[in-house]
Amino acid sequence: MRIAVVQVAYGDDEPMPERVERVCALVRGTAGGDGAGSRPDVVVLPELWGPTGFDYRRWEALAEPLDGPWVRAMAALARELSVTLHAGSFVERLAEAGADGRRLANTSLLVTAEGERTAYRKIHRFGFGSGEPKLLEAGTEVVTARIASATGEGATVGLSTCYDLRFPELYRQQVDAGAEVFLVPAAWPAARVGHWTLLGRARAVEDQAFVVQCNTAGTHARTEMGGRSQVVAPNGDVLAEAGTGEEVLVVDVDPGVVASTREAFPVLGDRRL
Repeated sequence: MRIAVVQVAYGDDEPMPERVERVCALVRGTAGGDGAGSRPDVVVLPELWGPTGFDYRRWEALAEPLDGPWVRAMAALARELSVTLHAGSFVERLAEAGADGRRLANTSLLVTAEGERTAYRKIHRFGFGSGEPKLLEAGTEVVTARIASATGEGATVGLSTCYDLRFPELYRQQVDAGAEVFLVPAAWPAARVGHWTLLGRARAVEDQAFVVQCNTAGTHARTEMGGRSQVVAPNGDVLAEAGTGEEVLVVDVDPGVVASTREAFPVLGDRRL
């Protein structure tokens, strides 16, 4: 299975419509290779790359429903390129307020070339009482999806977003739901990027799964972003790592390695909690 990780860089001076157009062109350049064998099966984009990850003031104005124009554009892009697209996340306008009384959510979107959509609402909201917890409803559901590849092996992927990476219980539940690959879009700042890379390796080792982390680069809302997107194997080896600018990683992973790793070192069978 070939996975392309598109680490998008942006600043405050780039309007969202222009950024969406530019990122779509970047994805086309990444996934539009000649022949099915050269194209990625899955393309992954970062968290909130459209409305920005830290400029909370923009979120209300840029929020859209789950069938809004941004979602339709991402679905059309996946169909055009015949790929599964993890479009990162967007600010979803909910049909009704949730348990916390919020009408917005940080929602990740996975869409197949055939148009099948899987949405995940971020469970762990970053901000310590401000930012996401103040503005966004928390998700409540653990979400996995089965995706195919050109070679036919396929994989079950678990969806999570950024700050979720600090909470290993979520990934254990994804493993229980069959996850072999964790897809983690993020807007993780440079100040704590060491945690980003360390936690990705930890989730891979403890769950014996591939971890695909797609971060943002650039600076927005006076926050320098960390970049350092990476793909980690079930044994903790980093298969590919980006720098701090805009960059695309293309990595071939074998989902069968997950089963063989778990069989060779069956640590998950010794769980007591």
